[in-house]
Formats: sequence, C-alpha cells, structure tokens
Amino acid sequence: MKQLFLKIYGDTILWVSLCIFLAIHSGFSQIIKRAHDTYATLQPIDVANIHGNTVTATTYEKNGSHFVYAGGDSGLIDVLRMTPDGHLSAVETIELYNKNGPARGLVVDNIGGTDYLFVGNKGGNAVEVFQIGNDGRLKNVFLLKDTDQTYLGTVITLKVVHMEKKSFLFVGGLESVPGLSCFEIRKNGKLVHVQSMKDNDTIHTDGIIGMYSHKINGNTFLFTGGFQDNGVSSFRVFENGHFENVNNIADNTTDRYLTGAYPVDGVVLGGNHYVVVGHRHHKYYKRVGFIKRKDFVYHGDGVSIFKVSPKGELTPHFVLVDDGQTKLSGQTRIELLKLDEEQAIVSVATRDDKSIQICRLNQDGELSPLGILDTGYPIYYGMASQKIGRDLFLLAGSVQGDLKKIFSYKINFRENGNNEMSARVLRHILNLKYKEEATKLQVDNAIEGFKDLQNKIPGIIGFEWGSNISKEGHSKGFTHSFILTFKNEKDRDIYLSHKDYLALVEKVGPIIEDVLVMDYWGKNSF
Repeated sequence: MKQLFLKIYGDTILWVSLCIFLAIHSGFSQIIKRAHDTYATLQPIDVANIHGNTVTATTYEKNGSHFVYAGGDSGLIDVLRMTPDGHLSAVETIELYNKNGPARGLVVDNIGGTDYLFVGNKGGNAVEVFQIGNDGRLKNVFLLKDTDQTYLGTVITLKVVHMEKKSFLFVGGLESVPGLSCFEIRKNGKLVHVQSMKDNDTIHTDGIIGMYSHKINGNTFLFTGGFQDNGVSSFRVFENGHFENVNNIADNTTDRYLTGAYPVDGVVLGGNHYVVVGHRHHKYYKRVGFIKRKDFVYHGDGVSIFKVSPKGELTPHFVLVDDGQTKLSGQTRIELLKLDEEQAIVSVATRDDKSIQICRLNQDGELSPLGILDTGYPIYYGMASQKIGRDLFLLAGSVQGDLKKIFSYKINFRENGNNEMSARVLRHILNLKYKEEATKLQVDNAIEGFKDLQNKIPGIIGFEWGSNISKEGHSKGFTHSFILTFKNEKDRDIYLSHKDYLALVEKVGPIIEDVLVMDYWGKNSF
C-alpha cells in the first residue's frame, strides 16, 4: 500500500496528481484523522481535465442527471456530467462574452420552470445568464452590464432569493465604489434592476465575496460578508425585492474572526438558523495595496458561527479557532451539506494551507473538526458540493494556472467510542408479495418508488433492497425485501407518517398481495 500522505513542498503538483491517480485505481481512501477517535475519509473518485484554472464551481441536478460548472481566469466555463458514484465527463466549454473572465459567483436555480446558470463576469463587470438544457449544455440568454446606478464592477458574488411571487438576484463584488444591488429575474432570464444600496461606514458591503439567505417566520433575510470592511451584515428582503439593513457585526479579537470576511454559508438545525462565515485574513495577500483598510490586526484564524434571531439579527455564537490541529489559514470557500435536522457536514477550503478541513456542525451551533485532507494545491473559491442519495461529494479545482483539472471526492465519515454516531441503529425490514396479475412494469415502478424514498425522507440513513434468490422453498411467496436504517424510533415513525411514503403506499397498494414487516436494533456500520 502506498503512503497515503505525502509531505509536499514547492511546486510538486505532478506528485499530487500521481497520488490521486493511484488512489482512484487502487481503491484506497485518504484518511483524515482527528483526536478522540473521530475521523473521516475523503475518497478520491475521479479527475477531469478542464480548459483553465478553477476560480469558482457549482453543481446542479436536472431530471436526475448531475452537472458540474467550473470557471476560471481563462474566460471559459467548463460543463461536466457527474455520475451518481462521482465520475466526471466533459460536456462542453462556453466562452464568456469578453473572452477574459474570470467567471465568479456561479449560481444555478430554477425560475418559473426554467433552469438558469447565473455567472458573475468579474473582468467584464457584468452578469451573464445562461439557460440550461436537459443535457446540461448552456445557451446565453441575457447579458447585464454595470451602470452608474448599480454595483456590478468586479462582480464576484451572486445569490438568488425566492419570494412568494417573484425571484431576485443579489449581486456584490469588489467595485471601487462598493454596494449591494438587487435585480428581478424574469421568466425569460432577463434581469431588471430593483434597488442598489451604496456602502457606508455602518453596513458591511465593501467587497462582498459571500452571501446567504434564510426564511424565518415568513420573512426573508440576506446576509453579506464584507471582505474589505471586515464584517457581516443582515438585510430584510421584501416581496418586491427592496431591502433594508437589520444589523451589522464587525471584526474583533474576542468572539469572531472577520478580517477579510470571505465565504458565507448557512443552515437550519434543530429549528435554529445559523450563518457560517470564514475569512481569508488580509495578512495572506502579497498585494498590500489591494487592501483598503490597512489598520487590521492579525489575531489568528477561525470559522465563526452566527445565530440568527426571529428578527433577522446576527449574534456571535461560536468560533472554531485554528489551533495547530486544524488547517484554516486563508479560507476561501465553505460548503455545507445537511445530513439531518441535527447535524451538517461543513467543508472549508483554503488557499494558503492547500487543504480541505472537514467539520461537523451540530444543532447547538457547535463546530467540531473531523479531519483534514492535504490537497497539495491551493483552492480559491473553486469548490462545490453535491449530495446524491446518501452519498456526499466534493468537487475541487485549483487556482494554480498549470493545474487545469477538477477533482471529485466522496466524503465518508465514522466515529468510534461512546457517542451518538457510533450508537445502535434501527433496521426496518419490509418484505413484499406481489399479486399474480401485477405486471413487470408495475413491479419495477413500485421498486423505483421505494428506492426514491431515501432522497425524499431525511431520516433514512441507510437503504438496501433485493429480490429473493433463496432455493429453500420457505419464502412463502415473498419476492422483494427492503431494508431501511434509522437512527432511532422517532425517525422511523416520521418515515411511516411521511406524505411521500403514504402516497407510495396508496399507489402500489392495489398490486400488493401480502406484507411482512420486522424491526430490530443493529450495530451502526456508518
């Protein structure tokens, strides 16, 4: 077995690529360890060639197919297809209108039944809108250039916010005269200006590199990170797209790390609304003239968790401090994958540490490290995540100009010891006997319906099925078994009363002759 970790110095990307190639073809995972018998693995799955470096990336599912969109300094967007097991293949390459780029802030969303990719064209001071076809291919449908009334200069970050009747695109960037702009998204992809708010000494919209939104009690709130003015802000968004400031949190040296506020993400766990903010500290930038506020104080690195009140106010809640066992220097991207109502996986990509830090966020808003993958290449915002069934994937590329590749990893995690994830789990076994008059098509549709439940009901943490092959003659006519795994009885009961489960039962009931159900407590092998 080859050494899983190589200590990489200098420009040794060739060795990194070789290690990943060996990992893919020998089947081993790179193990990322952490104290207290907690560890995770990032399993290299595939690597695909692209036409430039990776400055930004996003993923999207359309009609059961998964696509990856990656852009960089080349002024090109690479479109790739991703199989359910994480393998990548090229679809096409699209050129931005000014042939320069870089593409930033890639966002994919459905507007009025049509799928669109919104692209921040940083070098062109513009936003481009592409319609996504069934095969993932892109068709340019609209170009929005900066004006004196908007803040699209050096555009970096885009965020789609859906209201009851309309959808809006919020835009931020590194414009010399900074601010936040909102545009209504029409069904044909056209963007119409609604409101722009100029930056001032109170709000943190100078250098927006990260945005996230929450809906709380019917109200919508948008959160921005100000890279240049070292803080985060909350805004209330109204049904017509207009917005107003709620509150603002500036950097300090006690309970937050916001110097160079960079990636922003969020999640709802246990009924609590959280915003997760990373930072790439100004000390990591060699171009000192690029930083507007040069009176910053370096007080270390950390990922900050903010809790959001029912009124949309941000409150400092928790900080994971870089302590030598973590790698949080120069954070440029945070990807968050919700596992259930109690926990989420948080992946932090770094440019300076050249790594991906994997953490768990629990419902109390506490962030705990699971481990680290040393990628050997710097990540500059170019990381995306995708959940396919129960499987979690990361897509990562490098800002390094000579590494024109994007890598896919599968996240596997495990805990030992006396903790929740190593506890016993509940197995729910469903055996079915179909009526003799049931057609093969009806049975196949029923099977697909049962398989699809794992994508619709979060409490299902394990799923297997199979048809009977026993030769003993004691099957009593039962032909199909489905084994569902739950953390506890509560999740099983939620499953049994879930609308999608009940709808399936009603649909397939007429072709079922008999049912045999058994539950038992088993060992968690997750």
